[in-house]
Amino acid sequence: MNRLYLLFAAVVFAAVFAGSGFAQNGSAPAGVSATGWVVVPINEYETLHRKAFPPDREPDPPPVEATLTRVDYELHVDGLLASGRATLTVDVLKDGWVRVPIPAGLLIKEAQLAGKAISLVPMPGNPAQLSAVLAKKGRSILTLDLSFPVILANGEERLALPAGTSGITRGLVTMAQNSNNDDLDLRVSGGFLSDSSAAKKKSPQWLAYGRGGNEPLVFAWRKKVEDRRVELPLRMHGSLTQYFALGEDSTALNAEAVIDVTQGSARQVKFAVPDAVTINQVPGAAIADWDVQAGVLIVNFLEPVERSTRFTITGETKLPRDGAVAIPLLRLLDSERDAGGVAVDVIGAGELKETKPQGLEEVDAADLGLMVASHQSPSLAAFRIRPASALRSLSVNVARYAQQAVLTANVEEARYRILLTAEGKTLVEARYAVRNNQRNFVKITLPMGAVVWSSSLAGRPVRAGQSPDGSLLFPLAKAGAGEEASLAAIQILYVMRGTAWQDKGREMLTLPSIDLPASKAGVLLYYPPQFRVTPSMTGAFQAQPYERPGSAALSSNALNSAPALLNTVAKEKASTTTQALVDKFRARTENRRTGAALPATVSFPAVGPSLYLASQLSEEGKMPGIELTYQKDKKGDAR
Repeated sequence: MNRLYLLFAAVVFAAVFAGSGFAQNGSAPAGVSATGWVVVPINEYETLHRKAFPPDREPDPPPVEATLTRVDYELHVDGLLASGRATLTVDVLKDGWVRVPIPAGLLIKEAQLAGKAISLVPMPGNPAQLSAVLAKKGRSILTLDLSFPVILANGEERLALPAGTSGITRGLVTMAQNSNNDDLDLRVSGGFLSDSSAAKKKSPQWLAYGRGGNEPLVFAWRKKVEDRRVELPLRMHGSLTQYFALGEDSTALNAEAVIDVTQGSARQVKFAVPDAVTINQVPGAAIADWDVQAGVLIVNFLEPVERSTRFTITGETKLPRDGAVAIPLLRLLDSERDAGGVAVDVIGAGELKETKPQGLEEVDAADLGLMVASHQSPSLAAFRIRPASALRSLSVNVARYAQQAVLTANVEEARYRILLTAEGKTLVEARYAVRNNQRNFVKITLPMGAVVWSSSLAGRPVRAGQSPDGSLLFPLAKAGAGEEASLAAIQILYVMRGTAWQDKGREMLTLPSIDLPASKAGVLLYYPPQFRVTPSMTGAFQAQPYERPGSAALSSNALNSAPALLNTVAKEKASTTTQALVDKFRARTENRRTGAALPATVSFPAVGPSLYLASQLSEEGKMPGIELTYQKDKKGDAR
């Protein structure tokens, strides 16, 4: 039976009641049964079921109506014609009629679907594109009887199979039975070769799979030709580009060689090397080894070169520092035609004053390739080889100049005045004469625990900036073009607290560090009169007679009058001096307000006996130190 039947009690009652014309009171007419059977088709039942139980939402339609899942070609090549069949696997996803595009470029004799012939119709809007019209949902197999032309060009036969939009494209190609098919070279593009085997009676057969993406699967074959190039005498062309970097001590050589073999094969190549040149390396992917024998560089290859190869040569030579210099040129031997060029550059402070080339013509450095162009400098000279010239030489005249050091910044002189008390307090006045050319700031790092009382730049009070590590930053003025480096004076007055002195012991004084080298430094040290102080003999600072500052930025009346002040206060009692100094410092500290400007000048109390110490060439970024040994004078007399 081609219909399905269901028994529905509810539908039966509804149909019987409706068809029998029951009265309003529900009583059945005479002769009509209240029960019975109703037979309905399945599609009507589904309609009633959907109305009784409607779905939440209609299912989404398929993204495409149909897909071309796979294309399998089986072709037989005979001469310039390939004939056979193509099997198309089509999956129809939609109910109703759909169109399936056929791969373009096919010469179709007949199309069959499920063993029955069908007609192919053009696609709407594109008459050149054929399509098959299908109505059955699910998978269908479409078979096409077709032919392909075999294209012959440059001694090679090509067969192109269109992929279309199929996910898989498979091509099986069998050659006709012919004794000339013994040796064929096959090349597949647009896919990969899966299997290559020779069938009976010398019929080659190839199986390949396409890459897809509308890229055709192409089979290309040609007769194998014995290459007898290696049996012929060697003939080659060569290009040698040489770059010489003339240094003051030695000259570096970099050369790039390109070998083009026109006949035969090259197992090695040879270069003439001047006696003054030492070969260091011959790197290259095709290089097996190399050797220099009797002025000839022999380069052996891993395999005989039949087409072309490229490698580099590096070496060095000793040439005069300046004056007339003859450039030792390498030369490729056994080459029918030479090309390339020579480039010469001066390293350091110098230039080429004159060049005398022979068999060379001057060109731009970019014409010799990237190796030379990447070394371009104002003193670079480049020359191209003249192929017709048998003699080749190059001499240059080199002029050298004395190099002048460019001053960035430097501490011309550093001066310190230090006042020590027996209670462990230390007052330090640091002054720097900074000569600057390019720096924007100078960074000064004070010893740990130092409290700045005042700071000035070029005699004017300033608030120094602060770097993330807590160091002080002072701005510097730069010199203009052609001007002498500017000179500025920086002054910092700070105090530190330490431990009180005992009857005898050691004291280590740490001075500020500055991020510039200092040419010289001097320290004028004042200490309590009741003690005898001796500096260490091993430190950078050594005791010597007092000297006035040599820098004009540090010459001041207050500093120059320091020795005179020593004589006026030498005999004061230690307790009175120390107490007066502490009272004075405390009064000034209490009078300072937060945010107020730092005082322009603070008189340094030069009291007590003194020592003068000096050092030369202090290292930048390092805190210099002075080690002292002290001992209390038992008599307590002032010294």
